[in-house]
Amino acid sequence: MTNEKEQLIETLDEQGNKVKFELLDVVTVDDKEYALLLPKSDEEHKHDDECECGCCDDEVLVMRLKKDGEEYSFEQIEDDAEFDKVAQYIEEVEDEIDE
Repeated sequence: MTNEKEQLIETLDEQGNKVKFELLDVVTVDDKEYALLLPKSDEEHKHDDECECGCCDDEVLVMRLKKDGEEYSFEQIEDDAEFDKVAQYIEEVEDEIDE
C-alpha cells in the first residue's frame, strides 16, 4: 500500500478569506481540466451552527482549472450543462473503479 501525501492548496474565497483544500484529483473533460477539492478545516477556525465557511462540510467541490502562464487558478462552474457533464464523467470513473 502506498502512502500518498495530502496535496494542500490555499486560496482566497469571494470575501477574501483564506481557504484550504485537499486536492483529491484532476480530471480532463472536453480538453478542460477540473480539480476535485475537499475543504480542509483550519485549526484556528471556530465553527458554530451558522457557519457557512464550506470547510465544515465533507462535500467534494469540483472547480475548473484555468492556467495563466505557469499559474493555475480555480473557477466556479456556472454552466449547469458543463457541471452535469463533469459530474457524470466522475460518476462513471468511480463506477469503473468500484467494479
